[in-house]
Amino acid sequence: MLDVRRLILLRDLAVHGTVTAVAELHGVTPSAVSQQLRLLEEETGARLLERTGRSVHLTAAGHRLAEDTETVLTALEQARNRLRADAGEPAGPLHLACFPSALAPVAAPVGEALEKAHGELRVHITEAEPEPAVRLLLQRRADVALLYRYTNLAAPAHPAVETITLWDDPLVAVLREDHPAAGPEGSPVDLRELATTPWITAPPQTACGEAVLHACRSAGFTPRVRHTCTDFSAMAALAASSGHTVLMPRMAAHRLPPPLTAHPVADGTLTRTIETAVRHGTAHQPAIAACLTALRALDARALGAPDARW
Repeated sequence: MLDVRRLILLRDLAVHGTVTAVAELHGVTPSAVSQQLRLLEEETGARLLERTGRSVHLTAAGHRLAEDTETVLTALEQARNRLRADAGEPAGPLHLACFPSALAPVAAPVGEALEKAHGELRVHITEAEPEPAVRLLLQRRADVALLYRYTNLAAPAHPAVETITLWDDPLVAVLREDHPAAGPEGSPVDLRELATTPWITAPPQTACGEAVLHACRSAGFTPRVRHTCTDFSAMAALAASSGHTVLMPRMAAHRLPPPLTAHPVADGTLTRTIETAVRHGTAHQPAIAACLTALRALDARALGAPDARW
């Protein structure tokens, strides 16, 4: 019988492309991954890998087995679903991976609501950006993940997980009240009005940094970046003291310190999509289903989602 753990390594090699990436995903050494893959070839009696120098590629047989592995894993998840369904009431640990700006407005209230509604359920929350959160799902270290995608970056769907769109979270211009482009709170701002001002953005290689840069260039200018950081609350603090311009998701701007105000971007197209992700075949497990229901039931107005303020 084929070892499921080795099949997972093969599947992950098909998805991530290198033995090093698979090793990082599972927290082991590349040599350990290579050894397990060689044992899998011995188990199958088939040539699954083609080695060229230091590079490793799946053969046609390897790709077929990697595809079949998804079917096997889904069947195992469904079998576990049926066992847990007999218990009825959601119980046990539930691991939720969540990106930083959704921890306070989303993960915390959902975790509290789930534990109040289901006395035997214990929610464990882990901070993780989308890519690490997907890895946690695939490693079976998370059961549900909250993800985001900036729509102007055309990011591809995450492989090997099932996603459900929850809502759109538009980016807003966060300005000090004395900023030249700031009108009444909630009044729209055209990005071109901000072309000559200093900016605070996320670093260039982050999704938020790339989304803001792309939006500004689409509006006809490159922002003059004075400060970079990844924490939205730190951006707000810098903007309050310096008066520089910030674009951030509305969810992250729901509690701004004075004298900052938030303004929708005039064309309304700059947004990030918030999604929930689970492994294929797990959405009907009692604890996971309860979590997904709680996420869908969140009050959009409380989160600063569309129509929350404007």
